[in-house]
Amino acid sequence: MTIQEAQQRVDDWIRTVGVRYYNELTNMAILTEEVGEVARLMARLYGEQSFKTPEQAANARQDLAAEMADVLFVLICLANQTGVNLAAALEESMEKKTQRDAQRHAQNEKLR
Repeated sequence: MTIQEAQQRVDDWIRTVGVRYYNELTNMAILTEEVGEVARLMARLYGEQSFKTPEQAANARQDLAAEMADVLFVLICLANQTGVNLAAALEESMEKKTQRDAQRHAQNEKLR
């Protein structure tokens, strides 16, 4: 699925199943909540925190994928609501980073 297709698919879902978009501030709060859920799992999978139960640990990678998908869904909602073409925005961002960081990362001793 392309980014453009994802934006259209989310929009179609919102308009049929979801009835309507939440307002932008509500979606921003939801996005923050979803990012927090990703952070919680990352801290347990890759950081120093532990899971409370063995069952949580067993499902953690699957849960991480689902939480990342939730972040993407809400981000797409916000893009749709604000008229942002995410594919075009990502292309512009990649071009900017490529020009700005053409030598920066190659010369960074910390990345070796």
